[in-house]
Amino acid sequence: MPTKIRDGAHALIECLQQHNVEFIFGYPGGANMPIFDALLDSPIKLILVRHEQGATHMADGYAKSTGRAGVVLVTSGPGATNTITGIMTAHMDSVPLVVICGQTITPNLGLDAFQEADVSGISYPVVKHSYLVRDVQDIPRIMKEAFYLAETGRPGPVLIDVPKDIAVATFEPDYNVEMQLPGYKIPTHGDSAKIARAADFLNKAKRPLLLIGHGALISDAGKAIRILAEKMNIPVTNTLLGKGAFPENHRLSVGMLGMHGTAYANFAVKDCDLIMSIGSRWDDRIIGKPEVFCENAVKIHVDIDDAEFNKVIRPDCCIQGDARHVVEELNTVISPGDTTEWIKQIDKWKKKYPLAYKKQGGLKSQFVLDELDRLTQGEAILTTDVGQHQMWAAQFCKTLYRSHWLTSGGAGTMGYGFPAAIGAQLAYPDKQVVAIVGDGGFQMTLAELSTAVLNKLPITILIINNRYLGMVRQWQALFFDNRYSGVDLEGNPDFVKLAEAYGAKGFRIKRNADVARVLTKALNYVDGPCVVDAEVEKEDNVFPMVPSGQPYSDMVLEPPKHKLAKPVGST
Repeated sequence: MPTKIRDGAHALIECLQQHNVEFIFGYPGGANMPIFDALLDSPIKLILVRHEQGATHMADGYAKSTGRAGVVLVTSGPGATNTITGIMTAHMDSVPLVVICGQTITPNLGLDAFQEADVSGISYPVVKHSYLVRDVQDIPRIMKEAFYLAETGRPGPVLIDVPKDIAVATFEPDYNVEMQLPGYKIPTHGDSAKIARAADFLNKAKRPLLLIGHGALISDAGKAIRILAEKMNIPVTNTLLGKGAFPENHRLSVGMLGMHGTAYANFAVKDCDLIMSIGSRWDDRIIGKPEVFCENAVKIHVDIDDAEFNKVIRPDCCIQGDARHVVEELNTVISPGDTTEWIKQIDKWKKKYPLAYKKQGGLKSQFVLDELDRLTQGEAILTTDVGQHQMWAAQFCKTLYRSHWLTSGGAGTMGYGFPAAIGAQLAYPDKQVVAIVGDGGFQMTLAELSTAVLNKLPITILIINNRYLGMVRQWQALFFDNRYSGVDLEGNPDFVKLAEAYGAKGFRIKRNADVARVLTKALNYVDGPCVVDAEVEKEDNVFPMVPSGQPYSDMVLEPPKHKLAKPVGST
């Protein structure tokens, strides 16, 4: 585009246009008013949110489902600090965001001016990079660098703090300016010698297991992983964030592993003689007790970020590189071994220890989610909040495609699911989007019902309503002698009436017999968002369960008859 004199705000918006930004999720204030004014001259659509945390989760949902950076625009002070939870959520899960904050004028920096906050300093631990713009001439370069940093290598959030006087200063922008990122290199292909070593390990293994994490989704390694698994007849387990990198209805899939993974996935982890992690960082929900995790197995780690190597465990072979490129090269040098007996054993475990629940009694969360899976057949994009419903959804809702499962993994952020669904629905208006939320988490960001209603987004919001903070209650029941403290959500609103107050459609489920009929109605409702209040049993626990910090051999398959030892770590 031809250059001419611009103020900083208009130059910033033009930079966003050059990066083909479709939506900005934002909230205005005094410090970012010039940027909001410039938005009026832009084709970029503003999604006006009701809270800045909601904006970051919407941008996160958009980014996770598209692979492109989600963009947030907020004002200074509390507007900026309200984004920190969402920025941390994105940082923990390697999600590309560009968060633009208004700031007080440059002469007032450090003087405790009205609505001033050192958001660059506050955000440093939870961003990939943070900028404070001090010269209007730097805007084109900083914007170019921000998107490049956010979207490449191991993705993550980048924050740009723009003082108001910089936003109104005029200059002649150079949109072809060179980036200045000395030392920033993006690993692509792995070391061939190490790949050959990994192939040798795989060729000799009798009981190998592939562990697929979020990095495999980010790199779009699914096709290469499927070729590897089928060529070598290797079972595949996935992390919570790795759902969708390998279809969970495939004969070689054993589903999710870890604290609330399937029993057969966890048995496979315990008995394998080789485990190969592709894009997983060996987090504590997977490892349990590090010193005995797969202690007799060869461990291979493929990751784009070498900071993850030897951080939690010490693998026998570490390969730094893009997961897709590494696996594609690996596929050219492997020789299939004989895993027939191993697969037979996996199949025996699947038959003996299936995911199950008692259908007698009141309405079960598992039954509701099982029916949702049956009705959607893996075609819907599912987002979740954090807690029991998240684990049950991960167990019973099979993910078949990339970017059809959006959840908060590392941070475990309550309130994530519904705003993330808004971002995903905007990204894919023709796809079915279902937000699976708990009654606790939903109330943290439910004000975004206004955002969904105003934008006529046909999102189905399924509330697994047990009137408890269910996962905390479960731990208090199992490890604290049923001493419930701070988990009873007495005072919940009538969610159907609440939905109607916002102009959304409300449905209620109370009985097993209502589930299929009501869910079908809700899924077919396309005139805007709808809320389904599923009033499930109050006290039900998620099993299987590996207590935090304990080995896989301590996996609990059903409600224990005795008190369990207090676990290591938090919920």
